[in-house]
Amino acid sequence: MRGKRWSKLTGWWIAALAAVVLAIFIWNPVARDTSRSGAADFPNKPITLIVPYAAGGGTDATARALAKAAEKHMSQPIVVVNRTGGGGSIGLMEGANAKGDGYTVTYLVAELTTLPHLGLLPITYESFKPIAQTNLDPSAITVRREAPWQTAEEFIAYAKENPGKVRMGNAGTGSIWHLAAATLEREADATFSHIPFEGAGPAVQALISGFVDAVPVSPAEVKAYVDQGQLRTLAINADTKSEALPGVGTLKEETGIDGNFIGTWRGLGVPKDTPDDITDRLAEAFIKGTEEKGFRDYMEANGLGLHVENGQGFRRQMKESHDLFSDLIPELGLSRQ
Repeated sequence: MRGKRWSKLTGWWIAALAAVVLAIFIWNPVARDTSRSGAADFPNKPITLIVPYAAGGGTDATARALAKAAEKHMSQPIVVVNRTGGGGSIGLMEGANAKGDGYTVTYLVAELTTLPHLGLLPITYESFKPIAQTNLDPSAITVRREAPWQTAEEFIAYAKENPGKVRMGNAGTGSIWHLAAATLEREADATFSHIPFEGAGPAVQALISGFVDAVPVSPAEVKAYVDQGQLRTLAINADTKSEALPGVGTLKEETGIDGNFIGTWRGLGVPKDTPDDITDRLAEAFIKGTEEKGFRDYMEANGLGLHVENGQGFRRQMKESHDLFSDLIPELGLSRQ
């Protein structure tokens, strides 16, 4: 009898204790918030940085240089993985659909704001929570050294007087550099023959070989050839000069044309449901990485524009690009939606 009573008392105390613990869990937001407890020791394993392009390209090389610099401010390594295909859409989709725990970061590129309007990507920049912007590069109107146009003004005048005779190479139909050339065409009231290639590199090589007359790619993609004297950049299509080509004026300075400036950019994002405290931790490490001498030396040596914005600033950049291309791409008849 006494054993039964003790058993009943023990059972009652266990039930009461369980009720107290449950009440604490329900009413204590710190105990209940598992994301917060997960963030307390973040990161406790390696972080994956998805690059939506192939290894060896400019985006890949920049991501690896940044990962190396940011690792100094993380307690875990940052491992770069390449997810190629669909003009960047495969990697962007994988990054957006990853678990929002901070362990999968995506190196976002300007195509995130063009591919949706081309009907090639079923997500938008809003599928990501921005961490930071790290790069911004304008379009640089570049020709061969022996080209007949000595100035951007002469180049634009010829294109206006001879519609379709200037062969403008680009990185592929609907690419950021195709859109940059099409915008220039519209702002200058000129007409180019747009010649697509599989990337900016092949377009530049086609220019050197004489298959096209000009390219509208970034300063980084022509700097080495300009420095060697093979190519000449006529103007930077932006509101400020490029540090990579400091002797080259802006398009407005050279021609008076002042319109929408289309360039490329890169930055970092995580899935949109990632907790803010984890996002803030990532932002701290990556922004400190952009301040490392090794990363800054890499950007300068390769003619890449170092442009750092926090998550809020990066979101503004992405929204501006998204809104611009939502109008421009259908106007050009490029939308496949």
